[in-house]
Amino acid sequence: MPLALLALAIGAFGIGTTEFVIMGLLPEVASDYGVSIPTAGFLVTGYALGVMFGAPLMTVLGTRIPRKRMLMLLMGLFIVGNLLSAVAPAFSVMLIGRVVASLAHGAFFGIGSVVAADLVAPHKKAGAIAMMFTGLTVANVVGVPLGTLIGQSAGWRVTFAVVAALGVVGLAGVAKLVPDVPKPEGVRLRHELAAFTNVQVLLAMAMTVLGFGGVFAAITYIAPMMTHVAGFADGSVTWLLVLFGLGMVGGNLVGGKFADRALMPMLYISLGALAVVLALFTLTAHDKIASAVTVFLIGALGFATVPPLQKRVLDHAHGAPTLASAVNIGAFNLGNALSAWLGGVVIAAGLGYTAPNWVGAVLAAAALLLAVLSSALERRQSAAPAADEAVPAAAERGAAERGAAAVHH
Repeated sequence: MPLALLALAIGAFGIGTTEFVIMGLLPEVASDYGVSIPTAGFLVTGYALGVMFGAPLMTVLGTRIPRKRMLMLLMGLFIVGNLLSAVAPAFSVMLIGRVVASLAHGAFFGIGSVVAADLVAPHKKAGAIAMMFTGLTVANVVGVPLGTLIGQSAGWRVTFAVVAALGVVGLAGVAKLVPDVPKPEGVRLRHELAAFTNVQVLLAMAMTVLGFGGVFAAITYIAPMMTHVAGFADGSVTWLLVLFGLGMVGGNLVGGKFADRALMPMLYISLGALAVVLALFTLTAHDKIASAVTVFLIGALGFATVPPLQKRVLDHAHGAPTLASAVNIGAFNLGNALSAWLGGVVIAAGLGYTAPNWVGAVLAAAALLLAVLSSALERRQSAAPAADEAVPAAAERGAAERGAAAVHH
């Protein structure tokens, strides 16, 4: 794998850390600014919305800029946003800093996926995408717990300053290691938008929303589920999230490896197994060991879908993949928001803290059905040209036979 993938992974590590570390620092931030925890939660919501809307916006703005330069500009935006959060004198200013940082998220992963895939041979594209996303998964194992520890001991502002420093390292890595590939000739915004008329691209994005939504339906409410149902102490939630992160790392690498060999079978297995494990979580959540194993499996199976789905979007938007790739990153966040809301609805309805697991199982099963539909449509499309070619060939053979008969007579 090229060293340029390391630079992309470092950038992904910083972005992953800043996205999730705020969840462990909300009490400290709320206390400093004198706001409630729900109000501080807007720092999470604002970031997610920034990713959703920023991914297509920043990608469109960067259509005329070479990809390497755009990646550098995005890392610069990420650094500015985190520095603004670190020094923000008021809550509103910190919220602006979070949104500024989030604008880099979707476009960086979207453009980075295209660059990563272009750096390697065709049969290694999913593995290259997975290598970049390893930075995001490792952030949940190392960056988030470490950032939370720093924030709780030295102050949350120090955490965001450290994250900004990670952005500087990522920016330097992109500048030094990523090749200066010229922007593809002839690709215009209308070509990028045309990718969204491809049914397979839309189906892959829907699978992203539903499949990853299945993961976060359960994980969003892991703290009350593990403390009130499984019987863990409050302090155990941190290492359970590390366990989830380890599953993400493993699943991402395995998904990237096998997606290069058999992409659709990889999706069938991971989505099907995810639906089953989420359904079983309603039972395993009542036992400490079983619930810990299940949390790991949810992380592994959930992220095993990421490289194949991202590659599938690139494959079917091959003429102009950048915008579609970035929007698919936004689809992950849409899935997170949708599933978190649905999980909250079933808990509020009095169905208990394990009820979101059923929501997740249904979402993952729906993603599996879409994968089967997508594959069936693809086979039908492949068979149609073959049938069209067979008709003229048969006509030519018939004409030749009639000519031969006429000569014979």
